[in-house]
Amino acid sequence: MNSPSNSFTIGALAAAAEVNVETIRFYQRKGLMSEPYRQHGSIRRYGEKDLARVRFIKSAQRIGFSLDDVSELLTLDDGTHCDKARILAEQKLRDVRDRLRDLQRIEAALGDLVDKCCTANGQIKCPLITSLQEN
Repeated sequence: MNSPSNSFTIGALAAAAEVNVETIRFYQRKGLMSEPYRQHGSIRRYGEKDLARVRFIKSAQRIGFSLDDVSELLTLDDGTHCDKARILAEQKLRDVRDRLRDLQRIEAALGDLVDKCCTANGQIKCPLITSLQEN
């Protein structure tokens, strides 16, 4: 993009980052982004660095980092904290693997319940509902 520094309105920044304006404002309230200075009553202007920051936040969220994690990653951005970033990523990977195991257990339990429903022809009580009421 060959646009000059501080060339985006908040709407243009949101569009370029493929988020909505409220997302930008939310990130500002959370301290993930700063609000640019408003010169003499004019509208605020955002630059390429702001666009890169929004894209970084969204990319980190897409791979499972929370906004708190993102905030910490942003403090490590000077290139000298690769070990700390790796530790955060390793923890996130453990969390994802734990969730996958949980989802596989849920999948198996739901599969069993669906199978019971399919074999419960003519019964007055639904095996799925009964099982959920018992647990």
